[in-house]
Amino acid sequence: MSTVPEGPAPAADVRDRRREQRGWYFYDWANSTFFTSVITVFGALYMGSVAADDARTDIARNGPTPCVDAQGAESTLQNCDISLFGLAFPAGSLWGYLLSAATVIQVLVLPITGAIADRSQYKKRILGFFAFLGATASALLFFVADGNWQLGIPLYVLGNIGYGASIVVYYSFLPDIATPDERDAVSARGWAFGYLGGGLALAVQLAFYLSHDAFGISEATAVRICFLSSGLWWALFTIVPLRRLRERQQPHGREQGVSVVRAGFTELRETVRAARAFPLTLAFLGSYLVYTDGISTVVTVSAQYGKDELKFANEVLIATILVIQFVAYVGGVLHGIAAKRFGAKRTILGSLLVWVLVISAAYFIQAGQQFQFYAVAAGIGLVLGGTNALSRSLYSQMIPAGKEAQYYSLYEIGERGTSWLGPLLFAAVGHATGSFRFAIVALAIFFIAGFVLVALVPVRRAIAEAGNRQPAVL
Repeated sequence: MSTVPEGPAPAADVRDRRREQRGWYFYDWANSTFFTSVITVFGALYMGSVAADDARTDIARNGPTPCVDAQGAESTLQNCDISLFGLAFPAGSLWGYLLSAATVIQVLVLPITGAIADRSQYKKRILGFFAFLGATASALLFFVADGNWQLGIPLYVLGNIGYGASIVVYYSFLPDIATPDERDAVSARGWAFGYLGGGLALAVQLAFYLSHDAFGISEATAVRICFLSSGLWWALFTIVPLRRLRERQQPHGREQGVSVVRAGFTELRETVRAARAFPLTLAFLGSYLVYTDGISTVVTVSAQYGKDELKFANEVLIATILVIQFVAYVGGVLHGIAAKRFGAKRTILGSLLVWVLVISAAYFIQAGQQFQFYAVAAGIGLVLGGTNALSRSLYSQMIPAGKEAQYYSLYEIGERGTSWLGPLLFAAVGHATGSFRFAIVALAIFFIAGFVLVALVPVRRAIAEAGNRQPAVL
């Protein structure tokens, strides 16, 4: 028979709990620079270029080949071939292949990480290990230069593992530090704080990158320094949650070394078997995976839409990224306020409707009209952070006590495992119609389907079946 947990430990008074929550927010602040700067902006900008430089060096040494076109002119990255493990492919494809490989490896690593974290009495140490692993890998990208793009492959993979695994453990602290009635607000504040931190770091880095001539350094060196600063930012601010969060796991026996990993596999196997007893939790997870695919796709293809369809310069696209980051802070805070009054489920449903309106508006942006583009970007920012934050907190209400990290590993893996559907639809519609306008509006299907699926999930019953106390407003 399930028991109903009463939230945080009784010994923790309100002041101590608030202090712990504020410390928890800082990991959102710390890790956001990895996704925003290392992955979204500078990684995509830099890795293919380094690989192409290496290919061009080979041409200089070995004669004409794959980096010039039929007329002998220098080609684009897509026509500049590189090779790895005996396989040749365009330098422009390196980034996509690299992110795909990192995702596949995370699918293998995250579940066992979650299982071990749920058994361990040292969850903070696990969080710190993966956070510092990712931060170190990010900082070491500074040494990817002079054509040695191969070094970037293991570093990006390790960075993604550190990011994904630390996120799983970080999310699992949410039920420990917030009562059911506090959880939406705490999650929304953390997500908003993360966008503020990621935006601030990116703004400083972009100002430095765009002014690299004034500092007497090359563009490539400026990017490498941005990698280094991202790693240092991530590591430095991770210290705050590690100092403030408290361990709550009860001992499971003398599990050390290999026995911890073996026990983790046992725990994972039992959780997968037991998950069938919580079909409504899995139903919400499936609903989330549908609309989060739409969210991630809109974010990842917005630059391509702006560049190829609307003909904006890179400066406009960079400014748009910053608009989204800083407006997302405001959006996260507003979603927390709305959830307190209307409940997380209703607020998520409203947010999904706004997503449909925003991407419909994107269809009508006129080429070259940058302020229209900024307005749509602001709309994306308003719903971007809040939708994800409330999904995180609502899901936490439906997780059986003591299984938080494992269920959040399913949450993260599912998100990565379905993240190819949106880009595939965008590319297919763009190819079939010859216009990215139809491609961008086609993404509305993810939000409409997500709205219907979330509306069908009886979340109060899902929370009760998981053995958790229901919040007053839902």
